[in-house]
Amino acid sequence: MLLSRVLPSNTTLLPASSRARAAPLRYHRVPVGGAITVPVRCRSALTIQARDAPSVIDIEPQPLKLLDRRTKLKIAVIGFGNFGQFLARTFAAQGHEILAYSRTDYSDTARSLGVAFFDNQHDLCEQHPDVLLLSTSILSAEAVLGSLPIQRLRRSTLFVDVLSVKEFPRNLFLRLLPPDFDILCTHPMFGPESGKHGWAGLPFVYDKVRIGDSDDRVERCHAFLEIFEREGCRMVEMSCAQHDETAAEIQFLTHTIGRVLAKLDLKSTPINTKGYETLLNLVQNTCSDSYELYNGLFMYNKNSTELIEKLDAALDTMKKELFDRLHGIFRKQLFECSGRRSVDAGN
Repeated sequence: MLLSRVLPSNTTLLPASSRARAAPLRYHRVPVGGAITVPVRCRSALTIQARDAPSVIDIEPQPLKLLDRRTKLKIAVIGFGNFGQFLARTFAAQGHEILAYSRTDYSDTARSLGVAFFDNQHDLCEQHPDVLLLSTSILSAEAVLGSLPIQRLRRSTLFVDVLSVKEFPRNLFLRLLPPDFDILCTHPMFGPESGKHGWAGLPFVYDKVRIGDSDDRVERCHAFLEIFEREGCRMVEMSCAQHDETAAEIQFLTHTIGRVLAKLDLKSTPINTKGYETLLNLVQNTCSDSYELYNGLFMYNKNSTELIEKLDAALDTMKKELFDRLHGIFRKQLFECSGRRSVDAGN
């Protein structure tokens, strides 16, 4: 006799979750009516539950960082170098699906991070990512973006950049991308060195350049920004123009001073002061970044030219003050000596 014919009408057979561990075979006696019972041979793959009983939730506890299905993003990282890998590690840890493309073969590194690596842009775009993240150098950004087969993407794809300048990628996106694509310009103002112990308190600047009005597009943008909020970043919404004006002083000036000091070939000494140690650390931190990055900060931020001219003028002013004072001391000493000689000659 079939089990469905002997079970009470208010009983439902529920398949257990595929994640459930296999349990040993057990026999349960299911009441059919009166004193009659039917032995049922079952494993965890079969759960017997009355329809009017409380619901059974058969889900294993997951790490707190993992997102639910509604906010899980498929993110394609274009440019899987040091910085792209640095971001992808955290993206994947939060439960997002990460794809990556780079001219260099990083397939082994990608595999270790749980990232799907593609050596062909067409193949990657055909995966229809929710977000396409541009993580190239500033100098190569235009060539890389221009080479992407964007016709293979969904027309509503969100494009995000993480370059250290903002007006340049903003204008680039607006010029090269069809109006259907969403645009979010961002700048995580930290990197693999400064963010190696976590991102808490570190500034993350963003500008919602063009985000569609539909709920799903607004939610997708929010879900991407939430990645950085979850890590404790200090979220700063700022226009691209304002960012570049501010970053010229914060970033370009810092890199310039560090590289000027590097030209002096400073060495550590047995009597280093705290101030001198700070200068040595500045040289190390700025010169650990590529010269390509420094050059990009100069070439693609119009405020950098003005700043370096101000720096040059400030150095000239300081030199003039020092040499004018030195000249005054020499003149004073010269005339004092001349006066003494005159007095001595008169005597």
